[in-house]
Amino acid sequence: MDRQREIMARLESGGGVRSVAGLANDLGVSDETIRRELRILEKQGSVVREHGGARLAAHVFEGPLMQRMEENAAAKQRIAAAAAKFVHDGMILFIDAGTTSCIIAKQLTARRSLTVITNSLQVATDLGGINGNCLFLAGGQMDYDYHAFSDHTAQEYVAGFTPHLSILSVGAIEAKRGLMDFHPGEAAMSRIAYATSERVLLGADASKFGRYGLIHTAPLSSVDILVTDAPLDDEYAGAFQHAEVVTA
Repeated sequence: MDRQREIMARLESGGGVRSVAGLANDLGVSDETIRRELRILEKQGSVVREHGGARLAAHVFEGPLMQRMEENAAAKQRIAAAAAKFVHDGMILFIDAGTTSCIIAKQLTARRSLTVITNSLQVATDLGGINGNCLFLAGGQMDYDYHAFSDHTAQEYVAGFTPHLSILSVGAIEAKRGLMDFHPGEAAMSRIAYATSERVLLGADASKFGRYGLIHTAPLSSVDILVTDAPLDDEYAGAFQHAEVVTA
């Protein structure tokens, strides 16, 4: 692990592709040792190996909420319509601040007597004050890009509830590495939901599969219901065989 951290540090400081020979010389080890470490880092999604060397992997970062709401919008709408069928009057729900979750929330405006726990201003606006719903909004420091609260104050608040169902979004899904996100606070909110909810519904469009995120949130086995917009390939179908999978 120390050697891998040294390799990552040199790639980060190098600003481009570093040769195997150069890395080996820097660290005082053989070329084959560097190649072995690079293979491990590549499997982790940290680097991309190129002929005779390697470079840092280009991670995907998320933009502000309104921008992300427009990405894959048609797929998210189909996912939302399918996900809404799992929500019944009187349920206790946690709904996170991800864009897919926000779109699912808009599909629930005809449900009655919901108890909604959320850290999302958008979800609170759409579901609070209607149809006899009871709303609990996590507070703390607002993240203006996400229109949400996800700091330690918000996390402690949400951790006190025990929802029937949590409706979650995700930044990235990889068959071996599991579920990942890009925002530390939102990743922490997801971990809380997986730990406290009776069941978890994950809404994820096809672009999230095979993608790498910055922060691991949970193994794939933590998902009870997966709603997506395209059939899973064999690898992911096997990885989610424990869950109820709905293709919208």
